[in-house]
Amino acid sequence: MLAGASDVSIQAGRSFSGLRERLRDATAKAHHELDAQMSAFDLTVLSGYRRFLQASAGALLPLETALVDAGVAKHFPDWPERARSAAIAADLDWLGREAHATVSVPPLTKSGVIGTMYVLEGSRLGAKFLLRAVADAADPRIGRATAYLSHGAGKRLWQSFMARLGSEQRCDEDEAIEAARSAFAAFERAANRA
Repeated sequence: MLAGASDVSIQAGRSFSGLRERLRDATAKAHHELDAQMSAFDLTVLSGYRRFLQASAGALLPLETALVDAGVAKHFPDWPERARSAAIAADLDWLGREAHATVSVPPLTKSGVIGTMYVLEGSRLGAKFLLRAVADAADPRIGRATAYLSHGAGKRLWQSFMARLGSEQRCDEDEAIEAARSAFAAFERAANRA
């Protein structure tokens, strides 16, 4: 009986690792292309940083709305700690702009929630590096508008997302991958419009 329990936990570990790897591999090209596109925004000058935030808000707002509409809080009870729409709106307000959704996104399934969350939670990892660029900005207004980039710092949100991903038993991987690709595409379209 103990051997059977051990086999189940090993299989669950493989499932978690496998889904994460499949999401990473299936979105690698889109991730790379978006990184290249976003790197065109000079975060050390006010106009570039504003455009970066506007592009990010253009996709983040509709993606978070789609997550809420799909019942994200049922799957992630800590959703209020994860949501960043208010943070990016506050940053843009501080810089004299409003946050607007500039792209539309399709409704999400339960598996689509997982794929979209994968992209949004993963973007927190990149935000740490972007904060370093912002720290080099000569304009002090930029340094005061970092609620979005620093959101959730020190809370281990990526790790808890990975744990939740690992406990997911009924995820349609194809739907999760498609939603993750769609989330990357939403950010790309919003960056094109910024």
